[in-house]
Amino acid sequence: MAAAHSGPEFQPPASAAVRFQPPRGKARGLLLIILAIFAVASSAETPAAPAADFLRANMDVNVDPGVDFFSYANAAWLRSHPIPASESGWGIGNLVREDLYASLRKINEQAAAATGRMSSEQRMIADFWTTAMDVAKADRLGIAPLQPELARIDQTRSVQDILDVAFALGPLEGTAFFSVSVAQDEKDSDTMAVHLAQDGLGLPERDFYFNTNASIARIREEYVRHIARILRLLGRDEAAAPGAAANIMAFETELARASRKLEDLRDPERNYHKMTPGEVTRQHTPSILWKERLAGWKLRPSHVIVGQPEFFSALEKLLHSTPVPVLQDYLRFHLVSGHAEHLSRAFADEHFAFYGQVLSGQKEPRPRWKEVLDAEEGAMGMVLGKIFVKKYFPAANKKRYTRLVEAIRDAYRDRIDRLDWMSEDTKAKARRKLKTMTAKVGYPDKWKDCSALVIATNSYCENMMNASRWRFNDMIAKFGKPVDRAEWTITPQTYNAYYRPENNEIVLPAAIFTIPGLPDAEADDAMVYGYAGASTIGHEITHGFDDEGRQFDAHGNLADWWTAADASQFTNRAEVMVRQFDAYEPLPGLRINGRASLGENIADYGGLLLGLDAFKKTAQYRRGEKIGGLTPLQRYFLGYALGWLHQDQEAKLRRNLLSDVHAPPKWRVLGPLANIPEFYEAFGVKTNQPMWRPPESRVRIW
Repeated sequence: MAAAHSGPEFQPPASAAVRFQPPRGKARGLLLIILAIFAVASSAETPAAPAADFLRANMDVNVDPGVDFFSYANAAWLRSHPIPASESGWGIGNLVREDLYASLRKINEQAAAATGRMSSEQRMIADFWTTAMDVAKADRLGIAPLQPELARIDQTRSVQDILDVAFALGPLEGTAFFSVSVAQDEKDSDTMAVHLAQDGLGLPERDFYFNTNASIARIREEYVRHIARILRLLGRDEAAAPGAAANIMAFETELARASRKLEDLRDPERNYHKMTPGEVTRQHTPSILWKERLAGWKLRPSHVIVGQPEFFSALEKLLHSTPVPVLQDYLRFHLVSGHAEHLSRAFADEHFAFYGQVLSGQKEPRPRWKEVLDAEEGAMGMVLGKIFVKKYFPAANKKRYTRLVEAIRDAYRDRIDRLDWMSEDTKAKARRKLKTMTAKVGYPDKWKDCSALVIATNSYCENMMNASRWRFNDMIAKFGKPVDRAEWTITPQTYNAYYRPENNEIVLPAAIFTIPGLPDAEADDAMVYGYAGASTIGHEITHGFDDEGRQFDAHGNLADWWTAADASQFTNRAEVMVRQFDAYEPLPGLRINGRASLGENIADYGGLLLGLDAFKKTAQYRRGEKIGGLTPLQRYFLGYALGWLHQDQEAKLRRNLLSDVHAPPKWRVLGPLANIPEFYEAFGVKTNQPMWRPPESRVRIW
C-alpha cells in the first residue's frame, strides 16, 4: 500500500463483529511524505550551497553518508523540530498534514457559518462539525448514546445471547471475537464473497500478549489498568473492576494465542479456505449457525472464505469455557473503547491515557478540531472530497502525475525485459500484468452516493454510529452484484496510496502529491522522481510483484502464473532481504520483522529502482547540472530520504515494531539504498562502512 509511516495514531478496535479489510500499500497512513520539496547537499566535501538552500540547513554534514545516510540527510532538521507534546511522531509529512487540516477546517467552518439555503451535503458537513465540536453536549450526554447497546449486553444470559449481541453490533464495524467482510474473492476477482477472519483484540497485534520484552510487559499491565478504569466509568465497583479487567485480558490472551502471527497473515494462499457456511459450523463453530447468522444481515452465500479456520475452532471452545459475565464485560469494554473518543471527556481522556500516552508516547491530546476532522474523514470523507478537489487539486497536477505513472510503468517493462533470472514465459505474463494495471490518479471519475447517510445534531457518538451502519450496509449491498472496479476506497484528501491485488490497480489520491510551501510547477524532476516516482508510484506498482502481489495474475486472481524455477529464484532473492532487515535492531531487544515487512521492503527497493530508471531518461539527468551544489543523482536519493524525514516517540516506535508491516522510516531509507550501486557512486560509499553491503549480499530482485 502507500505512504510513509508517520501515520495516524493507532485506533483500538470497536466492539462489533465486522471490520473492513483495507488494501495493501506503502503505508504512511495520513502522513505519506511524498512531495515536501526542498534541496539537498551531498557530502561533507560538497561545495557550500547558497545560504537560502533549505536542505543545507536540514542536513548534518558531520555525519558521513556512508555511515548513516538517513541522519546525514535529515538530522539537523530533526534536532531543530522536536516532537510536539500532542504528537507521537513528527516530520515533513506532519507539515503536509497541517496544510490539509487547515483546508478541511475551513470547509467545515464555512458550512457551519452558512445562512440561507444549503445543499444536503453542506448541511451534512455543518451538522457533523457543530455537533462533534460541542464538548459540553458530549459531557451532558455521557454514556447515553451507547445505552441501548449496553442494555442489550446486560440482558444476555448464555453463549447464544452473547452471539446475538455480537452479530447485532456487527453494523458498528467493531471487532468482537472475529471479523466479517464482503470483498472480492481472491481466486475469482469478479465475484464479491463473504470473508471470515480472526480478530477481537484490544492491543495492536497478537504478539503484544506474549512478547517478553520488559517494555511490552509493562504495556500489558497498563492495558489491564485501562480496562479496569473503563469498567469503573461504566459503574463497576472499584474493588471489583481490577478482577474483571484481568478476566478480559485472560480471554483476549487466549484469542491472541489462537491467532496467526503478523508474518503468517501475509500468505494469501494459506489464508484462503473456501467452505460452505454449514461446513464452518460443523467443522469449527457448532455454536454459530453461519447460514442463519449471515441471513440476518441479508447475506445468503453458497460459500464463505475463512482466513484462519483454527482460530474459529479455538473460539468455539473459548466461548464455552468462559463465564458469561466475562464475555459481557468483554463486549462492554470493546463497545465503549470503539466510541470513547466520541463520548464525554471522561471516556475520551481515559482512551487517550492508554492509546495515546502508553502506546504512542503522546504527552497531551491533540486539539479537538483535529480529532474531529479525522473522525469526519472516516465517517463522510467523500462528501468533503468533492469540495477539496475543486479547491485544491488543479487539472495540471493530475496530468503531470498521470504522465509520471506511465514513465514508471515503462521503466518497469524495460527492467522486466533485462532480468537474467526470469524465463521468457513468466516475463510475458509479468508484462501483461503490468500493462493491464489500472492507475487511479487524484480523485474518482464517479463520486460515491452518500445520500443515505444520516447525520443529525443529537450527538457526536450517534453520528459516528450512523456512519458505521451506513458503511456496513453499503458493504453488504455489494454482495451478489458485479464488482465495481472503478470504486475508490480512499478519499482524495487522504495522504496515502495503495495497491489492490484483486483489482490489479494503484490508487494515488490528490493529497499524496501535496508540496508544502511550493507550487507543484516549481518542483524539479529529480525531486519529483525521488518523492512521487520512487516512494509512491514505483512503490505501489512494485507491490503488484512483491512476495504477495506476485501471486495474483493480471485480472486480480490468486493464481500461480510463475514457472517453478522462477518462483524459486524469486523466493531465494527475497530471503536476502528478509535477512537484511532481520538484522536491524531499532530498539534494544526489538528487531525489525524482516518477513512481516518483506512486501513493503521489496516495494521500497523496487520503487527506488524504477524511479531512478525513469529519471535517467529526463533532460535534467542528461544535462547533469548541479542545483544547490548537488548532482541530479544526489538530489534524487536525498529527495527520497527526505520523503521519510520523520522521528517517533519511543513508545510509538516500539508499538510499530511489533504490529506494523512497515519498517520504521529511518530503515526504509537505509535498507533499500544499501542495495543500489548508483547510491554508492553518488555518495562515495566506502568498503566496510555501515551503508556498504558486499555485492554478493545485496538484494537483486527487480
